[in-house]
Amino acid sequence: MADILPANNSDSGSDEEEVEPKFKYQRIGNDLRNILNTDVVTCSAVHSKFLIFGTFRGRVYLVDHQGNSVESNLSTGDRHTHSVAVNHIDVDPRGEYVATCSDDGRVNITGLFSCENNHSLSYGKFIKAVALDPEAKSGVRRFIVGDDKLTLYERNLLQRLKPSELCAVEGSVLSISWQGNFVAWASHLGVRVYDLREKCSLGLMKWEVPSQARLETFRCHLRWSHSTTLLIGWVDTIRICVIRKRNAIEASSSNLPGYVVDPVSTFQTSFYICGLAPLAANQLVVLGYRKERSANYKALRPVLCVIEYKMNTCEEVCTDSLTLRGFEEYTVNDYSLGSIIEENRYFIIAPKDIVVASLIETDDRVEWLIKHNKFEEAMEISTHGGSLPLLSVARLYINHLLTLKKYEDAAKLCLRVLGNNKALWQEEVFKFVKCQQLRCVSAYLPTSEDCKLDPQVYEMVLYEFLMLDVNGFLNLIKEWPPKLYNGLAVINAIHDNFRKQNANELLEALALLYSYQGNYESALRMYLKLQNKDVFELIRRFELYDVISQLIIPLIQLDRERAFKILLDKSKIKPDVVVHQLEQNQEYLYWYLDGLEKTESHGAFHQKLVGLYAKYDRSKLLPFLRRSTDYAIQEALAICKSKGFHPEMVYLLGRMGSVVEALNIIIHSIKDIEMAIEFCKEHNDDDLWNKLIDESTKQPEIVTKVLDGIVDYVNPELVVSKIKLGQNIPNLQQSLTKMLWHYNLQEDVMDLAHKIQLTDYFDTHAEVVTMQQRGRNVSYDQVCASCSRTLIVSDTTPNNGLTIFNCGHIYHETCMTDSRCGVCLDWDAILENC
Repeated sequence: MADILPANNSDSGSDEEEVEPKFKYQRIGNDLRNILNTDVVTCSAVHSKFLIFGTFRGRVYLVDHQGNSVESNLSTGDRHTHSVAVNHIDVDPRGEYVATCSDDGRVNITGLFSCENNHSLSYGKFIKAVALDPEAKSGVRRFIVGDDKLTLYERNLLQRLKPSELCAVEGSVLSISWQGNFVAWASHLGVRVYDLREKCSLGLMKWEVPSQARLETFRCHLRWSHSTTLLIGWVDTIRICVIRKRNAIEASSSNLPGYVVDPVSTFQTSFYICGLAPLAANQLVVLGYRKERSANYKALRPVLCVIEYKMNTCEEVCTDSLTLRGFEEYTVNDYSLGSIIEENRYFIIAPKDIVVASLIETDDRVEWLIKHNKFEEAMEISTHGGSLPLLSVARLYINHLLTLKKYEDAAKLCLRVLGNNKALWQEEVFKFVKCQQLRCVSAYLPTSEDCKLDPQVYEMVLYEFLMLDVNGFLNLIKEWPPKLYNGLAVINAIHDNFRKQNANELLEALALLYSYQGNYESALRMYLKLQNKDVFELIRRFELYDVISQLIIPLIQLDRERAFKILLDKSKIKPDVVVHQLEQNQEYLYWYLDGLEKTESHGAFHQKLVGLYAKYDRSKLLPFLRRSTDYAIQEALAICKSKGFHPEMVYLLGRMGSVVEALNIIIHSIKDIEMAIEFCKEHNDDDLWNKLIDESTKQPEIVTKVLDGIVDYVNPELVVSKIKLGQNIPNLQQSLTKMLWHYNLQEDVMDLAHKIQLTDYFDTHAEVVTMQQRGRNVSYDQVCASCSRTLIVSDTTPNNGLTIFNCGHIYHETCMTDSRCGVCLDWDAILENC
């Protein structure tokens, strides 16, 4: 076959999207081209094995589907030709015989490869239609010829043809189509269907006569799409008819045939019909001749249209304009349409051209869709078969998207179709490199063990981000597993391209990369430069407690709470190390030792704590001095003296035994008489009391406070005796009255206690006497505590008495060796030895 015939959608404007074609077209060439150079096709018939056509010169040719001549009886001599143009050709289903008719009045039945059943009939009138038996098993036993009547020819037992007139015709027979027992033909009035079994016509379907033309000037196209479905295309009207058996009600009239022809759909087209054939359910392929004319009154291109029909309506699914040789000079009757339904191939016959329209196959559809940049549809179709695999279509689609600068869409498509194919991924990624759009594909690159690309690929992506999008670079460092790329190479790239305006992002990236490399100290330093609190998470995750010894102060400066949470855990870092580092910052050292003291007292640092409490939080100093013994008192006292911390000095002097000095500080420096009294009570030393009393007499205003405080500790006479006559003591009377009341109350209490004691003594004594006066029961089963014999024996002599001790032990008098219980004495001896 020749090259594909160009075709375009007749309904699409230049600014509208082109519709996917339904057919692909190929022009038949080879020997056919040479034949048509000297002759013109007037009619044709299509068989699954060959193509046969008649010409204007009365010749009949047989060619294969590629246009190559096939040797047959038709090519030998002039016996099988006509003297004028051939009107109609029909071929039997087996492809062995062909029937032709012409205006020369002859009908030829010719065996293509045998001459046994050849016939040549002459009628002396125009013959427009002939039909061979479509169910012939072998040879030609029946055929029908149409002139002014419809005649059936049958071969009898003598091998002679017997004509039978089937039906009279209005005018003449214009076309015939035979299927099973039904023969459809067209006359000047319309279309009839004849039932060969019942030998009757099923009625006439009259056809509308076109304006300004006669019906017979248009060729009627009859086609059986099914054994009982007839397609009729005539002028510009298509009718689909179904032949059915009459129901019981319809068949009640004996005058009616057993079958009836029902038109199920009738509709008009926008063009004249040159041929039709079935395509799919409710779809037809129609060859059309446009009613319009060109600007110079020439014929327009014919159209091949796919029509979907419903009840008396239709819709054009697609319409292709066909560029056939000489189309401008042709009329509607110059075209015809043949088909091989099983192969979905349709032959468009023109006087000087024959083109084959084939339904688009998967590969053709994919190719067209790719050509028109409909890649999604092409990918969908390629999944259902075809020689072009889905992956190839997808890669073309990726190239197309990159050309359109739709980089994100291209990247998503890579993820969708490349799967775990490492080689393909790397090939496609390099396309993004050329566009400097690795950033778009980064989110979709495979990073799992199933499909890990070469490290250089990931490094190229990181480098592009480093140069063009530092934030994106940092995000990738966080998201990607470090084993994907060479971390040292990336670190070097950062150092080579470090920019101050992006310092924070780059330092954080370095911190992460150093941690991935195991260089935790460098990572920590990066975080500290950033003042990034993620450093604590890094320390916790990788247990970098031995690394932070040189970074303690920066960690505290970053986040005191989180830093001390680590530092105060002695299982993670030793206190000695922390204290050594914090010596250069006393406030941090105070915070640390104070926190350490709260969690677990550590005596080794108590001496430091004394000075730190004195400097930073005096309120904690005295309680600490009281509870701790792990500090040098002299040094602590020196610190307190330098700071003028008198209460702390009093406590320390008290611990040192310098109670008098301490009392002097209380009286003269602190000037708190109540504190002085409590101090004296705490130590209960006579010299202290005397010192306090002596000092109080010098200050009359505190005498009464001393009198009130010394009760129960010192005789108040000592205070009163030292009060000088005439000395004015504020509130002395009230103080003395209170003191005397207290002593009187004390004396009353003591008297009452004495009385209670005496009463209790006499009551107890009476109970003891009563107990001693009670008798003791001695039973027969009791034994002597010394000899272990029974205490009471029946023959006991009256002189043998018993001795009973208060402890409960009983002895025979004869067994007594001491005035005390021997058993209890033995226990006392045992206890003394223990």
